[in-house]
Amino acid sequence: QVQLVESGGGLVQPGGSLRLSCAASGSIFRVYNMGWYRQAPGKERELVASITNLGSTNYADAVKGRFAISRDNAKNTVYLQMNSLKPEDTAVYYCRGDYGISHYWGQGTQVTVSS
Repeated sequence: QVQLVESGGGLVQPGGSLRLSCAASGSIFRVYNMGWYRQAPGKERELVASITNLGSTNYADAVKGRFAISRDNAKNTVYLQMNSLKPEDTAVYYCRGDYGISHYWGQGTQVTVSS
């Protein structure tokens, strides 16, 4: 089992940047495929970006070219660098870890993009 704790959310102006972190503990982090999801009020939770245990990445069309996912297996941490933020990026961002048929969620961190 793995425990995931997100951090780095906050209030930022349009065009600004934030870096989210997700620290994992309790299991072998390096074997997990990791992902960042977000959920805006009244909307379904959606995949933002993912990174496999081998480092392959995938992005939602809405964030391509603006967001970058990365992982540091030595620190058991996955990151989401968010640049050129827009008001429509406002949501609770969740970290998820997958291994086989098991998956785990963090508690979420709020990102608000507003002037």
